[in-house]
Amino acid sequence: MRYDLIIFDNDGVLVDSEPISNRLLAAYLTELGHPTSYEDSIRDYMGSAMHRIHDLVLERTGERLPDDFDDVFHARVFAAFERDLRPVAGVDTVLGKLAADGVPYCVASSGSHDRIRVGHRAAGIDRWFEESRIFSAQDVGRGKPAPDLFLYAAERMGVAPERCLVVEDSPLGVQAAVAACMDVYGFTAMTPADRLTGAGQLFADMGELADLLV
Repeated sequence: MRYDLIIFDNDGVLVDSEPISNRLLAAYLTELGHPTSYEDSIRDYMGSAMHRIHDLVLERTGERLPDDFDDVFHARVFAAFERDLRPVAGVDTVLGKLAADGVPYCVASSGSHDRIRVGHRAAGIDRWFEESRIFSAQDVGRGKPAPDLFLYAAERMGVAPERCLVVEDSPLGVQAAVAACMDVYGFTAMTPADRLTGAGQLFADMGELADLLV
């Protein structure tokens, strides 16, 4: 099946940001009195919007995170991105092939527009994503696993959900794609395959994706 739109998740799929951001998140939550390991952060928050962090901490502890939590966290993340962020290996090849073949694509991320833009610039892939190809949970209010973001991206790109393919690496993202009635391929570089239930195809190397899209 030739898809009319490829929707990429951002963190962990286009840019290798999950190790950076989850180490910082675990450290910051621990600093605030909510002990969190890197593994805890990956399990609980990978692929989620910021509101999920606030909601889970409040649910588990009865305490609210500070009002400036998002601003402080993003400042730390952006500084680390500028120093250390790299594209996921093989992403340039995949995006170049899609562009050459005239296949529409976009990014739909739980992260903010600022986070997406900073990450793309730091990783050197911003040339592939003009503003019309970037969609954030900020645009819809509810992040993954709700389907809203993927449905919004498809609507803005003028493509029916059933003609879309989502490329995801988190369980929350796969759930969101399935709920949106879209096909989804699961990227297993960081996430065990058995946690990506619902993905129609699984692949561990971004270089494999170009072949899967033929």
